[in-house]
Amino acid sequence: MRIRKGGKPVHDRKAPGTLELVVPGQDSVRDYRTSSAMRTVQVHIPSATVARVAARLGGPAPDFEAVAASLAHGDPVVEHLVRALPAAGGEGDVYGESAAEFLTTHLLTRGRHHRLPGPEHAAVRAGIAVMRDRLAEPLRLADVAAEVHLSVYHFIRVFRAATGETPHRHLTRLRIERARTLLTDTDLTIGQIANRCGFASPGALSTAFLSHQGVRPSAYRESKR
Repeated sequence: MRIRKGGKPVHDRKAPGTLELVVPGQDSVRDYRTSSAMRTVQVHIPSATVARVAARLGGPAPDFEAVAASLAHGDPVVEHLVRALPAAGGEGDVYGESAAEFLTTHLLTRGRHHRLPGPEHAAVRAGIAVMRDRLAEPLRLADVAAEVHLSVYHFIRVFRAATGETPHRHLTRLRIERARTLLTDTDLTIGQIANRCGFASPGALSTAFLSHQGVRPSAYRESKR
């Protein structure tokens, strides 16, 4: 698949079962090459449905880019529902509207636990913002916890409850996602990318990348080209 979103086209391999959320408001042009017929299921959810569900759930406006990034790793609930929709095509608008409501609720609540009070949700969101803003720095957990005015222990607890992963794992995932983008869209060296993504050395980036992606950064770059 070749996808262009205003800049240099990005090449990406799609395997059976791949999920992709197209971020609203981001125009893109795409084409593909395949050795056999490709079959896709495209689900369009009305913006009014998204707005209604988001208002009912409360909290900040939906972060569609974050949802898209997490969905790329797979979601058995979404995949099962999407695969089932074509077979139920003749069930009418009520079925479609119910499915849209369920799918939207599931996507917007991935990793959220409503038992956490509002201030703690805000601390988690603020912590993630700090991670994104200071991705290239040798950021310590204590630094992030201090920024959101929580103890390290408390921050780990509420972060894990809200996202399903530890702050360290989330930070590493953000760094790997940034590295993937730089490997695909730039000609920076592995060392330069490691520096921009907060890894102490090219070797540290290579080890983390292999753990998360199953390949070394150089092999990943080659596959995208």
